[in-house]
Amino acid sequence: MDLSFTGEHTQKVDSKGRMSIPADFRRVLETGDPEWTPDRTPRMYLLYGEHLKNQLHGYTVAEFNKVVAQINALPRGSERKQILSRLIIGQSIRLDVDKDGRTVMPIRQRQKLGITDGEVTFSGLGDHFEIWKADRYDSDVSGVMAAYLADKPEGYDPLILLDG
Repeated sequence: MDLSFTGEHTQKVDSKGRMSIPADFRRVLETGDPEWTPDRTPRMYLLYGEHLKNQLHGYTVAEFNKVVAQINALPRGSERKQILSRLIIGQSIRLDVDKDGRTVMPIRQRQKLGITDGEVTFSGLGDHFEIWKADRYDSDVSGVMAAYLADKPEGYDPLILLDG
């Protein structure tokens, strides 16, 4: 059974950049790390490329490796390969999760989100998750979802979008 990142979780980040990874997310990171064993801690990849604006993306090792393999399969020297390599591979960092379920978000990535310490929101999106400054998540994501749903009829089921 494949686990996926689900739900919204608010976590604190201290002045040293330490933050707890939500427990559900840690299970996904463990199953998605080919080197993980019960006596080891999981690893993850954090993407911070310019295309992400006010958020960061977290991936399991296995999922990140799939993305890298897709990039590497592109024709050598192509513009697509160059852009994707720089935005995805070049602007990512591997992080270790400690035995207490915490990781340290480097200062550069904290500055991108506009936090030195405070709260962040983790939002599960299946194969990866987003990390936002909590108040920015509330205004940007919640606002977009509210606007999208505003003109939908009562009882609207978003699963209809799967029907193509």
